[in-house]
Amino acid sequence: MLAEERRETILKEIEQKGSVSVMDLSRRLGVSDMTIRRDLEALSARKLLKKVHGGAVQVPKTAKEPHFEYKRKLNRPEKVAIARAALPLIEDGDTVAFSAGTTTWHIANALQHAGRSLTFITNSTNIALTLQENGWDQIVLSGGIFRTPSDALVGPFAERTLRTLNADILFIGVHGIHPDAGLTTPNVAEAETDRCLVEAAQKVVVVADHTKLGVVALAKIVSLSEVDALITDEKAPKKVLKEIGLTGVEVIVANSRETLTAIR
Repeated sequence: MLAEERRETILKEIEQKGSVSVMDLSRRLGVSDMTIRRDLEALSARKLLKKVHGGAVQVPKTAKEPHFEYKRKLNRPEKVAIARAALPLIEDGDTVAFSAGTTTWHIANALQHAGRSLTFITNSTNIALTLQENGWDQIVLSGGIFRTPSDALVGPFAERTLRTLNADILFIGVHGIHPDAGLTTPNVAEAETDRCLVEAAQKVVVVADHTKLGVVALAKIVSLSEVDALITDEKAPKKVLKEIGLTGVEVIVANSRETLTAIR
């Protein structure tokens, strides 16, 4: 098992149980105590857990994850600009997938029918309803367990549905995008569903405002090797954008006046 796989397993266990011990992890994962301690050190450095004697515990949460309606109002001008930059990537006849999220919702909200033929796949009830209100009728909603605060449909039923589908392009919103850690989210179940969406898509486009860049959340979705493009706003830190671009991801910076594409 690779180090990243071990660490993801450790994070899943700590979310479920609240704490882990070096001895139990060593026995379960078939590695030495020293290897587990190094894993815990690495995760602690990323502030994903807190080391204690003999193991680790969850990092205390200062606040709950905000609800969709609250998050939709955050950084609204940036999200609108990102949505505007995303629209030209959609071609007539495409099957377009959206992960749950407020930035992806802004893209759906901006999509006008104008006689085009598009099919949609999503695990977001908000996005499905908005597309319907805008006149679209070819909408596949994944089904699954309804999860607030993001209003995403997740779990085994959603995953089984998404694994039977194919999309030309996926717009995915994330809690964090990091050159090394890849795409991450605070919720393990949502990470699994998002991973299914990525696997179903020919082209993967991350839509994330500047507050998401360089951030590492609890659960990994995929590495940047699975991502084709990132659309963000002009407040994004240039150093992080350069590092992301060096991984081969096309970086598109959107603002209220124009869309700029950085060199890959």
